[in-house]
Amino acid sequence: MILAQLDDLLTGQGFCKVPSNLPEFSFFFRRESTYVNVLHVIDYKPNLYLTEEQYAHIKEKIREFFRAKGFEEVHILSLLIGTDTEKAKRLCGSDSFCWLIDSAADRLLIHENQVADFYGMKGMLEKFLEETASAPDRNREKDRALSRSGSAGAVKSGMRLCFVNIVLVAVNVILFMICTFTGSLIYNIGDFSVMDLIQSGSWYRMITSMFLHADIGHLVSNMLILYYIGNVVEKHIGHLPYLGLYFLSGLVGNVFSAGYELITGDFVSAIGASGAVFGVEGALLMLALVHRGKLAGITAGRIAFSIAFSLYCGFTGTNIDNAAHVGGLMMGFLMAGMIWLFTPGERKAGLRR
Repeated sequence: MILAQLDDLLTGQGFCKVPSNLPEFSFFFRRESTYVNVLHVIDYKPNLYLTEEQYAHIKEKIREFFRAKGFEEVHILSLLIGTDTEKAKRLCGSDSFCWLIDSAADRLLIHENQVADFYGMKGMLEKFLEETASAPDRNREKDRALSRSGSAGAVKSGMRLCFVNIVLVAVNVILFMICTFTGSLIYNIGDFSVMDLIQSGSWYRMITSMFLHADIGHLVSNMLILYYIGNVVEKHIGHLPYLGLYFLSGLVGNVFSAGYELITGDFVSAIGASGAVFGVEGALLMLALVHRGKLAGITAGRIAFSIAFSLYCGFTGTNIDNAAHVGGLMMGFLMAGMIWLFTPGERKAGLRR
């Protein structure tokens, strides 16, 4: 569906979405140096009744909302999406900051009294619609059928639900709670050291150790990071690729940890999801870089600084498996790059599953 794809396009370009109680209206904003750009998207269905006065009132309320947040200079572009372009044109009236998208033909309509561009949005939208129009006809017909049946909202919410990341966080939390009642039992059979592999061949520990944490602080720090950035990464690369990225990052982190133990002769038992979490952070950095330096309102520079600071804290701290951090980070970064490289061109606008 074009609305779901447009949602991903805008968030990928650094716009933040403002929650709305009305499903036909979506609001996206991006803060610049001295002003804020707002994109007001209207799903202009045939059964949507909206007068010119109501349209103008909604737009003014949007302006008041952002001014109340401290934005003095607010630039708003309305984007009406529908098949009845004449009706949409009448709704815009004399508003020069209003464009139309003909969803039947996947084309952008800008009339004479409307601005020719809005901070580069014209070229971006035209390219997006061109890629949408080149998708297989059967997929487009399926999306339109879903829209007509009223099922698009449910399909969209289901696709956007990052259930893999939620399950991973839940498993880590549940196992930690179990460990609080079983003492060292689970830790003894689930932690990781290269000596366990050499002496007993307990290869399963490379996976089980990724879901164990030493204390509540260790758990919370990892899960907070995983929850917030994992949702962003899963939304952009898909459920199964995200699951693979998590496990491969954790496994490679443990491989690096084992190698470090063999080189230094410092054999210790390690637990924690940090290798996998650093892999997710590395993936986020790669995704931000391929999305012109910004993803979900976060710049690549901020992500890189956060990663560098985390690594610094690890190297200056004690009892921290920094080799696993480095290994996981490298794996996540490279895997996200491979996913992007092999994603078909028409899907790269949103990098969806």
